[in-house]
Amino acid sequence: MPGVLNTTNTRLKPDFGLDDSLFPPLPEIQDKRIEKQVFTHRSLHARPTAIFEDHLEDLSPDNEKFEHLGDTVLGLTVTNLMFDLFPGLRVGPSTKIRALVVGNATLAEISLKYRLPDRLLFHPAQAVTLRASSNIQADVFESFVGGLYIDQGLDAIKEWLYVLFRPYTSAAYLLVRQQHGLPPSLPIGVVTPDPPSPTMLLPRSKMDAFTSTATVGHLALFNQYLQRSNRQVEWIYGNPYGNNQTNTYFSGIHGNGDIPQEILVQGTKTTPVWFVKVLVDGEFYGHGRGNTKKAARNEAAKQGLEKMGYHHLW
Repeated sequence: MPGVLNTTNTRLKPDFGLDDSLFPPLPEIQDKRIEKQVFTHRSLHARPTAIFEDHLEDLSPDNEKFEHLGDTVLGLTVTNLMFDLFPGLRVGPSTKIRALVVGNATLAEISLKYRLPDRLLFHPAQAVTLRASSNIQADVFESFVGGLYIDQGLDAIKEWLYVLFRPYTSAAYLLVRQQHGLPPSLPIGVVTPDPPSPTMLLPRSKMDAFTSTATVGHLALFNQYLQRSNRQVEWIYGNPYGNNQTNTYFSGIHGNGDIPQEILVQGTKTTPVWFVKVLVDGEFYGHGRGNTKKAARNEAAKQGLEKMGYHHLW
């Protein structure tokens, strides 16, 4: 029989690369009023708690409502992430995995990595004790998620949290497998979310050259860094079926307009090879290819990160 996991105190061991170099940056809440409330603990204003509802002209300025909302948004986002990563997972194990991922131990750890408790506003008499509480540390992370959701919507939340929680979800998956007496196994979809078609009509050597086995997350990290610096990105796709138009499409990438022959692989209508280049503020930042558009963008995004100086991430 499977054992029982303590989802409150169990610490996961996510893999964010050497020195946590793949840990994603914290998004910025644009609305300063929301940001201030996110970091306002109820002790600051000593508001009464034993009331049913605030008066509309005297709404509480603390972060408890954002915390409540953030808890719901986290549950939804992590559940969607699990559906993407492990489509065959049953409800019982998925519930245990989610509980580990959004448990206080995990959220407090993330909160400390982002130094969110340092920004909390408390009543001076309680600040030291409350800031050291793991519950408060987890709560402020939930509050930040709720505030970011109000400020920017679910798409911004997913773009950030998918990158953040993928390693935690993978670690929880392996832990729950072990609890169920199953051998360790790499989670489905974590290494190659867009696997090549089994009918790929290319020589093995050429197929290996462009099918992606790179670290998943280059594209999301690339988009996050560009969003934070408010830069414009443009993705331009090449002809997926032939070399001539692809040559024209890549004109100018290497100065003389020629493409290195090693990147040219011709697909078919049923098994296309997508080529893409990415421009940032009109400047070329990278190119990629893959059997799907997403795989090609991920490869181009890795080159873009290298150009931006983030080659140490892998």
